[in-house]
Amino acid sequence: MELALSGRKAFAYTAAHAFDPNLCTIVFVHGAGLDHSWWGLQSRYFGYHGYNVLAVDLPGHGRSEGPALANVGEMAGWIFALLKELKIEKTILVGHSMGSLITLEFAARYPESAEKIALIGVAYPMKVSDGFLDAARRNDPAAYDMETIWGHAPQVPFSGNPNPGMWMYGDTLARLARLGPGVLHTDLAACNGYAAGVDSAAKVKCPALFILGARDMMTPPKGALALAKAMADSRTVDIGPSGHSLMAEAPDATLDALIGFMA
Repeated sequence: MELALSGRKAFAYTAAHAFDPNLCTIVFVHGAGLDHSWWGLQSRYFGYHGYNVLAVDLPGHGRSEGPALANVGEMAGWIFALLKELKIEKTILVGHSMGSLITLEFAARYPESAEKIALIGVAYPMKVSDGFLDAARRNDPAAYDMETIWGHAPQVPFSGNPNPGMWMYGDTLARLARLGPGVLHTDLAACNGYAAGVDSAAKVKCPALFILGARDMMTPPKGALALAKAMADSRTVDIGPSGHSLMAEAPDATLDALIGFMA
């Protein structure tokens, strides 16, 4: 699906289904430097099981026009504007990494629009190392290597791939290589600078699901505890073998957790 927001092209993957205003809508929000394709298995499943699916490309990512937005609040506002354009009053949001912060902030700012939220690979604060930020600022390919290696559990290079036809390291690097100059740095700086976490979590009124990877090196599970504690209604699913890239490393377990939550 392509539409115009503030005069710029915006794209959302709909699992090859026409939008039906009578169905419940799930919005999938990707992480730093990524795009809608990160949600391949999960978005297709729900799209073929009775939901409207909008796996968005944030501005400057995938097929959405830039520039990339500078902070999490602006990104949450962009999601709200997209839903308003489509006349969607209430939605379920599922976010990964930076997308989980956007999802959290959306639910805090627009509580009447958030029916449920799922936060995958989330931590607060979501700090980024100086070396990683500097490499991304210089558009150094080393930044792509850092995101790819730290974004997966240590066993990934030596184990079979649970997603047929997908190469976890290679697919991530390919997505990052498509980015325009400065986009990854903008995303990482937005994560690093996000300061509303616990305060926003306390404003969330809808049910929340945390899906966390026990071997996550980027957002260790303990980093989600304060957010979960601040929320009125939250539950957590821990996925033992997975690192930060749960949708690729543990696709079935991640999807099962989402299916149970939607039910």
